[in-house]
Amino acid sequence: MAGHQHVMYVPATLPVAIAHLSDIHIGPLVGLSPRFWNTKRALGFLNWHRKRRFVHRSEVADRLVADLAQQPLDHVAVSGDLANLGLPAEHERALAWLAKLGPPDRVSVVPGNHDIYAELGGDQGPMRWLEFMQSDVSDEPLTSAASFPFVRRIGRIALIGINSAVPTPPAIAIGRVGAEQRARLGSMLERLGADGYFRLVMIHHPPLPGHAKAHHELEDAAEVERILVAHGAELVIHGHNHTSTTAWRQAESGRPIAIVGVPSGSAARSIKGEPLARYHIYRIAPDAGSWRIDLEARGIEAPDGAVVPLGKIRLAAPIASHV
Repeated sequence: MAGHQHVMYVPATLPVAIAHLSDIHIGPLVGLSPRFWNTKRALGFLNWHRKRRFVHRSEVADRLVADLAQQPLDHVAVSGDLANLGLPAEHERALAWLAKLGPPDRVSVVPGNHDIYAELGGDQGPMRWLEFMQSDVSDEPLTSAASFPFVRRIGRIALIGINSAVPTPPAIAIGRVGAEQRARLGSMLERLGADGYFRLVMIHHPPLPGHAKAHHELEDAAEVERILVAHGAELVIHGHNHTSTTAWRQAESGRPIAIVGVPSGSAARSIKGEPLARYHIYRIAPDAGSWRIDLEARGIEAPDGAVVPLGKIRLAAPIASHV
């Protein structure tokens, strides 16, 4: 990756500003040794050289990061797919890339399906990024992939990071949260809501049924959706689909839940209608007993173009917010 400008972090006053990047797919491919060769990685290797290396460009991601560095931010959230074939050398390079975004207490990440791509024979994989996934609650330490979700507080915002990535067979990109992680998620949401925190959930796969194509979906999306509805959350952010999406659910408390997907942060070409590279900035503040969420999209409009504002909206639930 090219040179780096430090992100302009500001104190966690109100509104709190959080940037969201996803699906960087840092290139070029590195570290594909015979030890890690299998059918899935062979097919992924061919796909990268035939198509994906022309789409996901490191220089485009560099432009987004340089623009992000000029924005006053409290935190940067990265929802996975920093790697391509889930190789140790890719994980090490991704760790260096995360460090360029900022210190671990200002940057959070969760793995994506390309980060946990196939078995690694005991290698620690994305757990190299532990310092960027470590909960700030002493009784909830993250020590392994089984320890998710993590919780990190940014002022009155509680960022909850879920791991939906699991090793998969060739041509499969499903995710799974699992029963243990779902149970912890429910208790975290309940406790943080009772304490008055804005609950920002980050996951790689879209956490709703039918929101990803076949063989790419979150297997237990229906169960995760039920937990969100039962316990509440103010905002859920994800990647994976490489496109902009907004969906709404209504918690049992009556409060709306916004579920927002961000496109790839490195796309230099549009494939199947996917937008070019962009990222989101959320500005969050209390508002008349609830919360105000302003979303700004920034990205490129041409492969060689500068990063520009692409629009601002205030996230407001439709009347039937469960739709």
